[in-house]
Amino acid sequence: MFEDKINSAVAQQQALLDPFFLAQKAVLADFAAHLTATFQNGGRLFLIGSGPFAAIAGLLGQQFLHRQTLERPPLPAVALTHDAGLATFLVADEQGSQLFSRQLRALAGDQDTVLLLAGTAVCAAGREALATARQIGCRTALICAERTELPDPLPELLLLLPTDNLPRQLEGCLFAGHLLCSLVEGELFGM
Repeated sequence: MFEDKINSAVAQQQALLDPFFLAQKAVLADFAAHLTATFQNGGRLFLIGSGPFAAIAGLLGQQFLHRQTLERPPLPAVALTHDAGLATFLVADEQGSQLFSRQLRALAGDQDTVLLLAGTAVCAAGREALATARQIGCRTALICAERTELPDPLPELLLLLPTDNLPRQLEGCLFAGHLLCSLVEGELFGM
């Protein structure tokens, strides 16, 4: 029984990585080029995720700030996922959907990029954050499952993961984020 589950998980992961990510090379290259330009122009990357995707957003933000594969200066990336105090205040006032949009209004500018990580649903706070980011003039991006009800209008950068399995979605977001960080730091710092 364990072996069957292991085989299934490995097969699902292989299907996500190959051929999906290889088929998405152009999307990932465009995304990496945009993030590179964002940082070169003095912009920042704001990462958003709710539930288990908050942890992925936080980890990716740390890798842009610190490093992934080489010693380099920090890249300005902020994960808007760990403000429990603000979340508590907003929920108490029945304004929980403003968790990310309030932070964006205070911190973001028109040179910035907002990346939302989601599974099979984009939460109300994520939808509102994308709308706020567009109002501010930020470029918007979304990585989510392909069966997700997408926000309207669509983000400028969109990567749809071909899985409904939550662990594979989390791994797909993490892989895409790691790859983007590696591509950007290689472009900016010559590795």
